[in-house]
Amino acid sequence: MGNQTPVSAWQSLRNGNQRFVTSEMRNPQQNVARREETVSGQNPKAVLFGCSDSRVAAEIIFDQGIGDLFVIRTAGEIIDTAVLGSIEFAITVLKTPLIVILGHDSCGAVRAALDALDKGEVPTGFLRDVVEKVAPSMLNGRRDGITDPDELGAAHAIEIGELLRNRSRVVHDAIEEGRLAVVAVTYKLSDGKAYLRGVFGDVEDTPLPPVAEAK
Repeated sequence: MGNQTPVSAWQSLRNGNQRFVTSEMRNPQQNVARREETVSGQNPKAVLFGCSDSRVAAEIIFDQGIGDLFVIRTAGEIIDTAVLGSIEFAITVLKTPLIVILGHDSCGAVRAALDALDKGEVPTGFLRDVVEKVAPSMLNGRRDGITDPDELGAAHAIEIGELLRNRSRVVHDAIEEGRLAVVAVTYKLSDGKAYLRGVFGDVEDTPLPPVAEAK
């Protein structure tokens, strides 16, 4: 796994998702031998930073195994200092070449943020913090002419990628040096497909049209 590049890492995840979609999963490296192999250390091919939604299980939808993904999940893909520190650990210590920002359709955090903006329904407790951090993406997306909630969710995933690059010098420098790429992806619950929405760096793949035009 140590010779993975941003391009090869993305190809591996893209191919794994295709196997998941077509029910041809190999369930690679999910056995006793792999468990024992990774006892002494880990060398994941990608950081998977995604929503906590129970229907979007990273290793399953990308057909990956033990030690393949460094997974971080928060409701609405919300970034805080603990998330940034975890991602920087993967890049600096584990030399992980790819970060996947994984959003999905029918996202509860997106819906809650829209309800807060449109209906004044602001939740209490710490859920309010989630809504407050998702809402700026909703406002920016609407400014760009996006109205569909799922497309606003895609815009949010792209904005998180931009925020990650801008806030973390480690991420920024690794992208500039070609050691790292960040991809914004959305997962569709009904068909199981992971759609590439945006790229920071190079994965030799073409994202969908701008979110406002994507179908």
